[in-house]
Amino acid sequence: MSQTTAVIGGTGFAEFVGMINERWQYRRTPFGPSTLVRGSVSGVDMVFLPRHGRPARFPPHAINYRANIRALRDLGIERIVAINAVGSVNPDIPVPSLIIPDQLIDYTWGRAHTFFDGAIHHVDFTEPFDAALREQLCTITSEVTSPYRLNGVYGCTQGPRLETAAEIRRMAADGCDIVGMTAMPEAALARELEMAYASICVNINPAAGLEGAHQMDFEAMSAALETGMAAVRKILEQLLLNG
Repeated sequence: MSQTTAVIGGTGFAEFVGMINERWQYRRTPFGPSTLVRGSVSGVDMVFLPRHGRPARFPPHAINYRANIRALRDLGIERIVAINAVGSVNPDIPVPSLIIPDQLIDYTWGRAHTFFDGAIHHVDFTEPFDAALREQLCTITSEVTSPYRLNGVYGCTQGPRLETAAEIRRMAADGCDIVGMTAMPEAALARELEMAYASICVNINPAAGLEGAHQMDFEAMSAALETGMAAVRKILEQLLLNG
C-alpha cells in the first residue's frame, strides 16, 4: 500500500471490512485531537480514521472535521477515500448500491468549515472531488461490483435528524441524487490542504417520502450497509494494492 492514502469512514468500518492488526494512535492538532488506526485488510496495510471518534460519540454536526483532516496531513497523507452512507434522492438509484459522486451541494450550517479564519484565502472548488482519484475508484468499482453509479450529486445536510419529505423534494429539484451528512466540510478542508479527496457512497435507503415510505426501516438500512461494505472492501483492496 501507498502510505500516502487514508480512508475516512464510520466507526464500524474496521469491523465491516475485517481490519486486523489494529494499532490506534491519538493525534494532537492545532484544532483539537483526532484518533486514527493503522491495520491491514486482506494483507494490505491501511490507515483509517473513524470520523465519529472512538468510541463513536460525535454526530455529523459535531465532528471535528478540521482536526481529522489536519491529523492526516500531519501524518503525510496525500489522498483520502471517504466512505459515506447515503440515501437515494434519485429514485433510479437502487438499494443497496455504490455511488462515486462527482458533485455536491452543501446544506449544512454552523460547522467549522475552513482552516483560514484569520486570513483571506480562496480555493477553487469547482470540482469538489479529485479527478484522478475518482477515475481510479470508478475503474475499480466497475470491475468488482454491481450495481453502481459512477457520478451523482451529493447533498450534504446538517443532521443528526433525517430529512423531511419536503426537504427531499427540494433537494431533488436542486439536482441532488443522494443525501448524506458527512461529506462537508470534509471535502473542502481536504482541498484547502491540497489533499486529493474522493468518496465511495453506500446507498442504504430511499430518502424520505420516496416509494411511499413514511418511516425509515432501520433494520433494512443496516442490512443494506453490510452488503455495500462488502463491495467497498473489494474496491479498497484493489486501490491500496495499486498504490
